[in-house]
Amino acid sequence: MTLKQEDTDINNLITLLGQALPPTAPRLVRLPLDSPIVYVGDIHGDLNAVETVFSRFPRNEYVLVFMGDVVDRGPDSRSVLTHIAQEKLKAPLGIHLLMGNHEAHSVSTFRPAEFWDSLRIDESERLAHHLEKLPLAAWHPTGILATHGGIPDLPSREAIDGIALGDDSWRAITWGDWVDKDSEQTGVGKRPSFGPTAFAERTSQLGVTLHIRSHQPTCPLYSFADRCLTLFTSSSYGDGKRRVALLRPGKLVTTARDLELIEI
Repeated sequence: MTLKQEDTDINNLITLLGQALPPTAPRLVRLPLDSPIVYVGDIHGDLNAVETVFSRFPRNEYVLVFMGDVVDRGPDSRSVLTHIAQEKLKAPLGIHLLMGNHEAHSVSTFRPAEFWDSLRIDESERLAHHLEKLPLAAWHPTGILATHGGIPDLPSREAIDGIALGDDSWRAITWGDWVDKDSEQTGVGKRPSFGPTAFAERTSQLGVTLHIRSHQPTCPLYSFADRCLTLFTSSSYGDGKRRVALLRPGKLVTTARDLELIEI
């Protein structure tokens, strides 16, 4: 049955998130080597997209990684978040929602924020209490790191677990843009940007072969010698093409083009 936004009570959603998300969890998700992994870009309130993802890639056969920004922009943010939480509750190790900047409105506010603006203050605070616990990144042993935006400047992957909400590393992950020139912007506005040198240095520090992310509609699908994949899974954002990336077990990955890119 298709969920409708008007049928989704925010209090029930908050309770559901409290059940689906552990009170404490690492900021870095460790993905299994022997399961097919589906990477999902920004959903942004596109209910049909999230329903299609779960229909095409059922939780008992795939591990799904939603790379943040499932709310705002599109018309059905409550239903999208409810659907993901319901699936997460049924498959705690098979469904992962990473924190995007739109899940972190309480940490760094922004506009427009249609979903958050539709809530009362008390509802917003209670919801944020759960969403602030979301992981920031997902690591696959083949060398793939998934985040919402960028990669932090850290000495090791394990250091991701120690990131504090609102710090520079958090901002790089949730707000960071990749650009094609080494003219970094880190202290102005909410969208820090980093160039090819930062990409090379940070992927080397963290042992990353391939970075998968969403967030930045101006970024090419493939960038940095095809070692970065930027994809969206919403008709409300990007170029409107709803794509996911599939990694099959045993697949040797050297560039993003080794992944299966699937339009839904």
